Amino acid sequence: MKIAFGCDPNATALKKALIAKAEELGHETKDFGSDDPIYANVAVDVAEAVAAGEYDRGIVVCGTGIGVSIAANKVKGAYCACVTDIYQAQRAVLSNNANMIAIGEQVVGIKSAEMFLEEYLKYEFDPNSRSGEKVAAICSYEGKNN
Repeated sequence: MKIAFGCDPNATALKKALIAKAEELGHETKDFGSDDPIYANVAVDVAEAVAAGEYDRGIVVCGTGIGVSIAANKVKGAYCACVTDIYQAQRAVLSNNANMIAIGEQVVGIKSAEMFLEEYLKYEFDPNSRSGEKVAAICSYEGKNN
């Protein structure tokens, strides 16, 4: 799987740890940087690349994960879930077809974040699941309003 990563300057350590974990799991990675203090810029860059199909998934990190998730979700075709536990990481894919996750460096430790990443990358969304219609409704709404 090809995975895009990005963060603000406050979350560089977590982003580097997550890139190393993804590579350890056998995934191809690209670092979109961490120098811009305006976290929205890197989040949008990653989201645009994921939405365009250049990357299968995106991981964005800031202090809480909230800001980068809001910014990423402004990009049509980017679906970013802010995760703080393993169950959310799993359900981000299985229930919501999230092609991105956001994690907060000041909210979770590195080992926990690595577990969230590993769990998130294990799954693929099944459009025939009971969540299929729900996700289709979100995509339909997005299509009508953009």
